[in-house]
Amino acid sequence: MKKSFKLSIVLLLALTVVLAGCGNNKNNANAGNSASGGSNSNTAASVKVGLVTDVGGVNDKSFNQSAWEGLSSLSDVKSEYLQSTKPDDYQTNLNKFVKGGYDLTWGIGMDLGDAVDQVASENPNAKLAIIDATVDQPNVKSVTFSENEGSFLVGVVAGMMTKTNKIGFVGGSQIPVIERFEAGFKAGIAAVNPNAQVLVNYTGAFDKPDLGKTAAATFYDNGADIVFQAAGGTGTGVFNEATARVKSGQKVWVIGVDKDQSLEFGDEVTLTSMVKRVDEAVKRVSQEVVDGTFKGGSEVLGLKENGVGIADTSEKNVPADVLAKVEEYKQKIINGEITVPAEPTK
Repeated sequence: MKKSFKLSIVLLLALTVVLAGCGNNKNNANAGNSASGGSNSNTAASVKVGLVTDVGGVNDKSFNQSAWEGLSSLSDVKSEYLQSTKPDDYQTNLNKFVKGGYDLTWGIGMDLGDAVDQVASENPNAKLAIIDATVDQPNVKSVTFSENEGSFLVGVVAGMMTKTNKIGFVGGSQIPVIERFEAGFKAGIAAVNPNAQVLVNYTGAFDKPDLGKTAAATFYDNGADIVFQAAGGTGTGVFNEATARVKSGQKVWVIGVDKDQSLEFGDEVTLTSMVKRVDEAVKRVSQEVVDGTFKGGSEVLGLKENGVGIADTSEKNVPADVLAKVEEYKQKIINGEITVPAEPTK
């Protein structure tokens, strides 16, 4: 009887060890999935939404990251992303989600427009959505923004706060969406400070911080004291250059883009940010799939729709009189008294 009891205890302990080992293996397998993408799994969620980044990647501190944060915040959605390292990845990554039966597949960025168009055409029953491009397919929701309107407001800030009358703009690739940033920024500066000179550099990339650092260094060396970056991950280099100079005693500023970048890079170097509410757009459209109200089509989000604006933390470094002027121009744009150019003057 005693031998039988001891044997039972041994077997029970062995079974416990085996089960614990199985649980650990499962967790390790899930952790390994982050190499090519990531997920925010909710086992109770029945709706699956996939997100494909452009080459800037999901940790670009800007555009793609904002989109992923918006999607992953939805508790009733199983969300996953795939990072694209080159343009050839776009269609492949989109198809992985579509063929995998996902309820909605996002393409983040203008560069994915052709790939979304192709995949949507080949899969008419699939639902897709894209940020910063208009795709004319009945199963695609296209969301674009009036970046020029939000950029006008940070241009007002830069024009009123520059001490040197030299201001820089660092863009990524020279494409229409980034040119809207430049056009609005220049117009805002000119409205309050026509004597200010705007220096412009398009780096040609959204994932090259070293190019952003070099561009910013050139501007600061030439006397610019404020630089607005609209360059995705490349813009990290602009902040790095400015941070190094501030630490050495030089007073220079960066205007952030897409998100409130003071939260990432600090108030010592971030004057303000032109917030583009990609996260809110991604959340809202994804929720439409959950609610069964999703429809293809296009929409443009500007100041009137609260799709763009300046960061709520701007008051930390921007004086009250400057913020009052920003609000004045904001209302004029919303009321139609001012039409902000969408293309930069040559």
